[in-house]
Amino acid sequence: MKKISLIGSTGSIGRQVCNVVRRYRDKFQIESIVANASAEAFLSQVLEFKPRYAVLVDEEAGKKIADKIPQGVAFSYGAQAGLDALTYGDTAVIATTGFSGLKYSLKAVEEKKNIALANKETLVCGGALVMEKIKRAGIALMPVDSEHSALWQALSYRLDAPFKRLIITASGGPFYGKTQEELKSVTPEIALRHPTWNMGAKITVDSATLLNKGFEVIEAKWLYNCPLTKIHTLVQPTSIVHSLVEFDDGGILAQMSYPTMELPIQLALTYPERLPCDLPSLDFEKLGKIEFLPLERKAYPCYDLALTSAELGDNYPCALNGAGEVAVGAFLNGRIAFTQIADIIQEVLEGTERVKATDYEVLSATDERARALANEYIDTRCKH
Repeated sequence: MKKISLIGSTGSIGRQVCNVVRRYRDKFQIESIVANASAEAFLSQVLEFKPRYAVLVDEEAGKKIADKIPQGVAFSYGAQAGLDALTYGDTAVIATTGFSGLKYSLKAVEEKKNIALANKETLVCGGALVMEKIKRAGIALMPVDSEHSALWQALSYRLDAPFKRLIITASGGPFYGKTQEELKSVTPEIALRHPTWNMGAKITVDSATLLNKGFEVIEAKWLYNCPLTKIHTLVQPTSIVHSLVEFDDGGILAQMSYPTMELPIQLALTYPERLPCDLPSLDFEKLGKIEFLPLERKAYPCYDLALTSAELGDNYPCALNGAGEVAVGAFLNGRIAFTQIADIIQEVLEGTERVKATDYEVLSATDERARALANEYIDTRCKH
């Protein structure tokens, strides 16, 4: 039985991990569980799965439910307690969002746990550091992102398999083909209407700006140890083809399915075994045309800035992420316009000083400075 440390249990990915565990209770046990502040949803999970250790990072939220935790479950709250959860189990599912995921991932490596990684920021911010530590620890890393799971599957579950080119697909989000002038009036409500995926607010906005696709290019660089020149992106509007791998002989393998995260989540936990996932078979006769469209770099400023940060390297992708988190939060709160997200990221990248990303402390300092620069820009130069 695989014993899981689930970090970020109440988010979209975390809830779907719970679905997988429910489906195969004879194969999986949640040994420890961590959420940030969603006390009632978290308590419901604790009562159902009865882990050995449960943590709410938000102390005030934790105190409100402390007397409701069942006997036999050790309960704590606070940031350090969350990290301590990674001493349990054999597989860490890192499903939390944001920069905090990097610290959880590094702790999981330190504890020599195999990692099912759903947190983009781990590799965007600390790819070189994390992958080097994983190599030294001799643990397995299973990508959970649908695009990276697709590449991983096409590469026979190997991160070191040879290939000619990685082809990452994007849905294009709700605004593919729109001009910057048309995007000025986009509201949070409109931006959150993703045409093919049901995700959390932050990643949905990142998908609308195509910043998310830039993140995935950076992730691919580190996961598959390849130059940016070997990574190509395309728009596939129906999100049926999740990614493709081209090999030296010209052959291409694609992974296809209806858009759902449960397939890559479950596969990260069951591979190399494939088990039923309650996913309908593709009805090719009804699918109609599957088309591929260009993803023009300069047409999407956030995507362009993500690639620029990847080309600059070192701590620039970390600054990109910190600026993006602040900017998207400000947009969702009505403080800035949709098109100003890119302006803020560009300002922060221009104000970032290059530092070698040698350890967590360097990256944490970069993240902190990027957020400060972004907030300063919003406070002094953004009117909406």
